[in-house]
Amino acid sequence: MSHQPTFLLAFSLTLVVMVVLAFSGQKKIRDGVQFSLGGRQFGAWHVSGAITGTLVGGASTIGTAQLAFLYGLSAWWFTLGAGLACLFLGLFLAVPLRRAQLETIPQLIERHYGGRARVAASLFSATGMFIQIVAQLLACGAILAALFGLSLELSALLASLLVVTFAYGGMKGAGRLGLVKLFLIYLTMAVAGIMAYHHGDGWSGYRQFFANDPWFNLLGYGVQAGTSDLVSMLVGVISTQTYLQAVFSARNETTARSGALLSAVLIPPLGLLGIMVGLFMRRQFPEIESALALPQFILQHFPAWFAGLSFATLLIAAVATSAGLALGAATTLRVDVIRGRLWPGLPDVAQRRLEILALVCGAFGLLMANMGSAIMQWSFLSMGLRGATLFFPVLLAIILPQRDLHGAGKWSIYLAPSCVVAMGGVGGWLSPLYAGLSCSIAIFVVGLLMKQGRSSAGPSQ
Repeated sequence: MSHQPTFLLAFSLTLVVMVVLAFSGQKKIRDGVQFSLGGRQFGAWHVSGAITGTLVGGASTIGTAQLAFLYGLSAWWFTLGAGLACLFLGLFLAVPLRRAQLETIPQLIERHYGGRARVAASLFSATGMFIQIVAQLLACGAILAALFGLSLELSALLASLLVVTFAYGGMKGAGRLGLVKLFLIYLTMAVAGIMAYHHGDGWSGYRQFFANDPWFNLLGYGVQAGTSDLVSMLVGVISTQTYLQAVFSARNETTARSGALLSAVLIPPLGLLGIMVGLFMRRQFPEIESALALPQFILQHFPAWFAGLSFATLLIAAVATSAGLALGAATTLRVDVIRGRLWPGLPDVAQRRLEILALVCGAFGLLMANMGSAIMQWSFLSMGLRGATLFFPVLLAIILPQRDLHGAGKWSIYLAPSCVVAMGGVGGWLSPLYAGLSCSIAIFVVGLLMKQGRSSAGPSQ
């Protein structure tokens, strides 16, 4: 079907429309704040679009159907965890973060832990996002290669060009594209999920075919694995520049909170729709490769034009995630590290776009250096570096703003990411993310105890 004219036309038109949207409204972007924060004029829907545009990618669609094919209902943990993370962001963090008038997370770090900690936080978190960009480019290239029989090198190059294009509009483009992408994903997944439900004779048909455990057990693949997925999503949302950058872009504190809460409502249902597809394909075609559950369902049950639109949507989902990460990484490096020292003669917006281009080119170059397998092994370091560097320092800066944690925060930002890298290198039973988080909280606890001890001792006589 992927070579039928109707399929190709729908696929191409969908991509063209998204590219046009990416380039529209560029004349209104006159400075760096408008580029990275949309002029701080986002309403709730645009905040949500910017969050979901990066957060809802291949893992929420193809990945959820794949896990449902293997384990059933426990595949919901990714999208459910993403929704709960956005709920936590909206209820507890969005208002103080928007009130702080920030452009990057490391700016908050500097206010509480010092300038050197700000630079270190930017470098570690940007490295984590860069690693994830490489892995996402590989995933985007794989989609194109599978659809059209292209080489992985050419597919990754085309994916890189799309990432640069989608990031061209900055945060305003991310919000606009995120809303369109969310609509297309919901359209694709709703049609697929409803069709799978009816073709499988409804809920009763699935309950008769599949055993309750593990297929309808939310912890079907283990309590530890489910808890780990939930913690990873919470840490990832709070520790990634791109998601909080959407909050910084809100018109005011109320819209910042509303945008995060809207994301919390919109994301989890996508997982349930993907689960229906995964269960249907497991029931009908148990011999296929699990990763093909959603793509094969689309090819078998959608008309050619709608299949083309849907495959373009799946590609856009992965590309937009990469573009959002590139925007976040470039913003923190630009604001917190480079600070205009590169290309000083160019306008601010042009410099920011060049920095995004340099990041994506670097990611593509690393991918082409025959390091694809290593990158996939490194991808778990991405979450570890971001989470260990920023999660507890950001959380405690907001929860305990009056406490003097300068020393503990500084050493946490220096040492916790190093612990992630060390654990990733040697391996072991503890994941790099948990190792880094444990190191970070231990440093803060020691710092608090030392402060308390000095306070109890009082001034020396």
